[in-house]
Amino acid sequence: MIAIKNERELAIMRRACKITAAARALAGEMVKPGITTKQIDTAVHDYIVSQGAEPACLGYYGYPASVCISVNDAVVHGIPDDYVLKDGDVVSVDLVAKWGGFHGDCAATFACGHISADAQKLIDVTKQGFYEGLRFAKYGYRVSDISHAVQTYVESNGFSVVRAYVGHGIGAQMHEEPEVPNFGKPGRGPRLLPGMTVCIEPMVNQGVYNVRVLKDGWTAVTTDGKNSAHYENTVLITDGEPEILTVTEGL
Repeated sequence: MIAIKNERELAIMRRACKITAAARALAGEMVKPGITTKQIDTAVHDYIVSQGAEPACLGYYGYPASVCISVNDAVVHGIPDDYVLKDGDVVSVDLVAKWGGFHGDCAATFACGHISADAQKLIDVTKQGFYEGLRFAKYGYRVSDISHAVQTYVESNGFSVVRAYVGHGIGAQMHEEPEVPNFGKPGRGPRLLPGMTVCIEPMVNQGVYNVRVLKDGWTAVTTDGKNSAHYENTVLITDGEPEILTVTEGL
């Protein structure tokens, strides 16, 4: 069942999402050579808690950290550790904050120092892929209209869209209906209605779209060892233009 949020619930979600977005920005500022992924995780955890919120990833199905930090060929769910970031790394940060019983979820990929032109294009195309999908996140369209727009744009730029992981609804639960894939034919899936809140999150690989999960049971990496990027926001479907909730203004 897809949950339609009322104005009270949306007010709470806006606060949760602003905290989440600010935490993403903090993580991005810390992505520099010489910093460990664990240091980023600690700083983001402390920030979220300082805002009276909970780092919702921590303990989620046993996940051992507050932030997912995926470097280079890691697609999603990378576990922060003592890895020291180096010049040229591509660093994806994905996090969720819970405030007042509701969640905000966002992700982005950041350049560590100087990266290759190909890596920068991957980051740029992934982010723009989100905005291509966002054009169809409107009342009356169907979920797969978003999916198709993301896939078409990404593949037209020579990259591939991950199939194993998809976007999702969000609210009182971190993951709610409907699933929002980044691939597929248009005109399918649930019709978008005002009050729906969804996470649109292209996960894009430089090479093939296939992934495998490492022995830690969490970290998904590309099977060909090429880089991956990730970009996500929590979005509200309205009567008109979609509203990106994971913004920092007014925090």
